[in-house]
Amino acid sequence: MTAVASAGVRSGGARQLAGTGTLLRFALRRDRVMIPVWVAVNALMVLSMPGTIEGLYGTAAERADLVRQMETNSSLRAMVGPVFDDSLGALTAWRVGVYAAALAAVMSLLIVVRHTRDEEESGRQEVVASGMVGRRAALTAALLTAAVANGVLALLVVAGLAGQGAAGALALGLGVAGVGMLFATMAAIVAQLTESARLARGLTAAVLGAAFVLRAAGDSATADGSSVLTWLSPLGWLENLRAFAAERWWVLLLIAGAAVVQGVVAYELAGRRDLGMSFLPTRPGPAAGRLRTAGALAWRLQRGGVLGWSIGFLLAGVVYGSMTEGAADLVGDNEQARGIIERMGGQAGLTDAFVSAMVGMLGLIAALYVVASVLRLNGEETSGRAEPVLAGAVGRLRWAAGHLVIAFGGAALIMLLAGLGFALGYGQDAGAILGACLVQVPAVWVIGGAAVLLHGVLPRGAVAAWGVAGAVLLLGWVGPALDVPQSVLDVSPFGHLPKLPGGEMSWSPVLVLTSIAVVLVGTGLAGLRRRDMTT
Repeated sequence: MTAVASAGVRSGGARQLAGTGTLLRFALRRDRVMIPVWVAVNALMVLSMPGTIEGLYGTAAERADLVRQMETNSSLRAMVGPVFDDSLGALTAWRVGVYAAALAAVMSLLIVVRHTRDEEESGRQEVVASGMVGRRAALTAALLTAAVANGVLALLVVAGLAGQGAAGALALGLGVAGVGMLFATMAAIVAQLTESARLARGLTAAVLGAAFVLRAAGDSATADGSSVLTWLSPLGWLENLRAFAAERWWVLLLIAGAAVVQGVVAYELAGRRDLGMSFLPTRPGPAAGRLRTAGALAWRLQRGGVLGWSIGFLLAGVVYGSMTEGAADLVGDNEQARGIIERMGGQAGLTDAFVSAMVGMLGLIAALYVVASVLRLNGEETSGRAEPVLAGAVGRLRWAAGHLVIAFGGAALIMLLAGLGFALGYGQDAGAILGACLVQVPAVWVIGGAAVLLHGVLPRGAVAAWGVAGAVLLLGWVGPALDVPQSVLDVSPFGHLPKLPGGEMSWSPVLVLTSIAVVLVGTGLAGLRRRDMTT
């Protein structure tokens, strides 16, 4: 009897996972563009850093002086974390480790939510489940897809940094991939709790944001990563792994254990709910009469995202503003570091150049907001939710306009709030800083216009807008440090903006970029008006 029961359990487990291989191959095929782009951008950021650091701090004495300065600069520790050794490998882990892990986390949560809750919300999972597909097959395939992406990233990091020390490279690669899988399993749990893919992505991203804030607060308080707040954050765990600096291998067990526990919880939840349902009840919609226009509906759908980005940019501005004086002290007489900041922020005084560089970084991140907001149109269309709206007395352009006003107006709003936060943190030149933030908006609008164009003309390829934003982000972030020719940097619309504060204001590029954005949006809307709707 025991043998029969065991066989039954094994058979039941096999049925739960039936079709996993097919779904995995399908997921990898669907993500054949998105995953390579995310992995390549992240790996390039990490692997380019040793050469950059060597160019900035070419001698052991300069690197040792950097470590000493970081021990007393709490503002910069809050941004990039503590440094534990002056080797090139350790400085690489210090400079990009947290950001590489955060990017891996974002990639992973997007993959998992896309292949679980997104599929259920669109109705495609119901069609798939009608075949010989197990109850937990979709979740397993989603997690395996995330594991493949993080595994490739880990291999690239280990292979590329092995010359700096095999043990440190292995620790950093596994740590970054481990944090990615930690947030993959977290997204798997949230996808069971909520009925909306948008909410699942937003809640998981909010946890990631909270992890960054906890790490920043902890690192600003202590110089060795020992703060309780740092240990409450998975990003803090990666720091305390101490790659290239007497590695703490047991921290990997902590990361792996947390990911496994979350995975078990996700599997348990997946087996206890009906397809398309959630454990957290969906809040009833607004009372009749509150959503009388397409614009009101768009605001109802996107107001949470606008609020989250607004708070994030305001806080980021405060943090960057409070760092300004400390960053100038850190650069000191290092001509290479000064040159990079001036390439990013202009040839004005070092403080103005640093402010300009940080404002430019916020503008690059705002491009991610505008792409996400514009592509909400694509999500509404492909899920079939746009069809009932357009079946009434609502035209396509009117429907799209509601979302685009929020996307483009929201981009201006978050940059304004970033400027207010920067002025609060820095305490000086509020007007100049606000102007520097707002001058980024036309370049952000160009990226949004590209997203509108892709959605309107090539809806099935609209996801390529993320690639456009990623390429621009990579150029703006890594390009100046790698001494990329200016002609290449000018491919990005941000390369043509005046370098404020400190530089001379020129209205010509602002007007040209705004015109380009208008043309892109107009062309995209013309394509949307003429083509068939997709499902």
